Amino acid sequence: MLRTGATTAILAAALFGVSTPLAKLLVHDLSPWMLAGLLYLGSGIGLGLVRLARGLTRSRKRSERGLRGAEWLWLLAAVVAGGVAGPVLLMAGLTATPASTASLLLNLEGVFTALLAWFVFREGVDRRLVAGMVAIVAGAVVLSWGGTVSLDGGWGNGGWGPAAVAAACLMWAVDNNLTRKVSLANPADIATIKGLVAGTVNVGIALALGDALPAAPTAAAAMLVGLLGYGVSLVLFVVALRHIGAARTGAYFSTAPFVGGIASLAIFGEPVTLGLAAAAVLMGVGVWLHLTEDHDHEHDHDEMEHDHPHVHDAHHRHHHDGPVTEPHSHRHRHGRLRHRHAHFPDAHHAHRH
Repeated sequence: MLRTGATTAILAAALFGVSTPLAKLLVHDLSPWMLAGLLYLGSGIGLGLVRLARGLTRSRKRSERGLRGAEWLWLLAAVVAGGVAGPVLLMAGLTATPASTASLLLNLEGVFTALLAWFVFREGVDRRLVAGMVAIVAGAVVLSWGGTVSLDGGWGNGGWGPAAVAAACLMWAVDNNLTRKVSLANPADIATIKGLVAGTVNVGIALALGDALPAAPTAAAAMLVGLLGYGVSLVLFVVALRHIGAARTGAYFSTAPFVGGIASLAIFGEPVTLGLAAAAVLMGVGVWLHLTEDHDHEHDHDEMEHDHPHVHDAHHRHHHDGPVTEPHSHRHRHGRLRHRHAHFPDAHHAHRH
């Protein structure tokens, strides 16, 4: 379970990290609002088409389920926080914040995600996990440190610019934790809805501010980057949330700046710096601390009934009338159970510590 969650989280970070230097190639031709909107729309439309194509050809086997009931409200709140409020706050903050300051502040997303997961949503935490997160975030800070942080136009000018960037990070952290609550639903559905809503809102803002729609090749390039760096990345991110929770997923995802830095070496011919090497060491230590985490204690499972993709294991001992394939998804009931094994804060291990 940890290997699956860690692998998907790191793959999500890799795709998002590579998308950053690719988006930089397009930012000269597009306003930040329009670029953000096209990236999100590429994610939503692309995944929607994939889902449609698969729906026309899929078999009767159901390995994923759709959103249900209150999950729609959780997802709506996540989209408003991360897809609408986050970008608005970031763009507003960037108008009064030096680039070096903003780069450092963006690393607060991983910190806020973990803090909310631990203190608000009650995910389990131990010192090894905290040390790993600190090492990964420290690597991101080292990587994004482009020089002396200037106060002109930032804190020295009332402080609202950096405060807005920090607030954007908080909104994305809220988004991550709320998405965790719907992660048992089909990740492609979640990413499609997020992309369509956030993309429509951001393109609408761009048009309202006087931007014009770009030429078709430019729009297509931006949407393709968005499909991979925002859409597929988000699908993998949701799968990781399902297996290892928001705090650990957020920590692994904080390796994205390092991946982006490596990609920039190839795309822009940038030199290998001491900061890049130091970030690699720090993030490597952090990932190692997480991968070697051993959260093992006796715990209780209360009776519960839910629907999610699963295989028949110690937590799923129900019977079927006929043969089934795994994984599969259907509504099933869990009886009360007490046992001990290594585990992480997935849907079956939300107990308090």
